Amino acid sequence: MSAGKSGVDIKLLELLVCPLTKGRLSYDAAAGELVSEKAKLAYPIRDGIPIMLISEAREIKD
Repeated sequence: MSAGKSGVDIKLLELLVCPLTKGRLSYDAAAGELVSEKAKLAYPIRDGIPIMLISEAREIKD
């Protein structure tokens, strides 16, 4: 298993989807977040663990 800079396994990141839209997520290494463009939400990664709760996601403003 190979981990990215966030400490999260890259294969895991490929498998995760947005819990709201079931769409793809992109990894924002600078912010340490997984971003759902469709839902306009950013899910935090804390201590190498993606927090995939809608209530914990940050809303992305245009």
